[in-house]
Amino acid sequence: MNNVRTLLTPYHTPLANFLYRSYAFKSDLKIKWVRPQKIPCYKPEKTGDLEGASQIDRKQVLLDFKESKELSTADDNVKKLFSLEFAPHKHTNRLYVHEFVDKVKRHEYDVASIEVKIAKWTGVIRALQECMERFPRNKKLKVNLKELIDKRKKHLKYLRRWDYKRFEWLLERINMVYKPPPNEFHWVTRRESLKKLTDQHCEKIREERINQYRQQLEHEQPAFLEEKIRTLQFIRNEQKECGAEVTVAQEEIDGCRKLLEDLKLKREDVKMK
Repeated sequence: MNNVRTLLTPYHTPLANFLYRSYAFKSDLKIKWVRPQKIPCYKPEKTGDLEGASQIDRKQVLLDFKESKELSTADDNVKKLFSLEFAPHKHTNRLYVHEFVDKVKRHEYDVASIEVKIAKWTGVIRALQECMERFPRNKKLKVNLKELIDKRKKHLKYLRRWDYKRFEWLLERINMVYKPPPNEFHWVTRRESLKKLTDQHCEKIREERINQYRQQLEHEQPAFLEEKIRTLQFIRNEQKECGAEVTVAQEEIDGCRKLLEDLKLKREDVKMK
């Protein structure tokens, strides 16, 4: 019975000892993995918008009364009542979207082209993004914003395939980057990330040791060349004295001497710098 208990004790089995040693080895590596922060779908980092909603002068007249002749001759207090300052915030967003659409419309009466639609959705998206920053718990607003972003992305994908030059021009006008959805969704897991970090860590160690070995060889290179010159000269002299065929040419010895002199001059220049 005692033997059975001994076998069942996890810290006394060979397999448990092996796992324990592996865990200790992993803990010695200086690898730290931090789960990447989740970015909400409505953030500009995900949608590709490079700017937010621009600030509009609140003293402007409401959009519906901009061409009113009576208002242009009215009193200052009346003009102030018909300004954005005393109107709900939706009127400010409406004026912002209107000015945004004016940048891309083909003609004065263009209200249905794909560029106008995308520009209108972009203006609404940037206005809603600002609202989401103030009210992040508004679920209805978040759903509406997500649906609008997906609709814009779908039409941008169509425009990109249909007319690429107009697609690039539109992105430049509305100041955004097109971010297509990935072909395959891939979960970020701790195990896979640690494997990649371990490979990077091992590759870094390998490069450091190769550089150290290279520096060591470069440091020993002058002594090696001097020894090579002496050895070649000795072999050449011995072959001459014995009357054998000379296999070591004088040009080879002179080349080693020139290489040694160049190396010494190069090291002196480095020291002077």
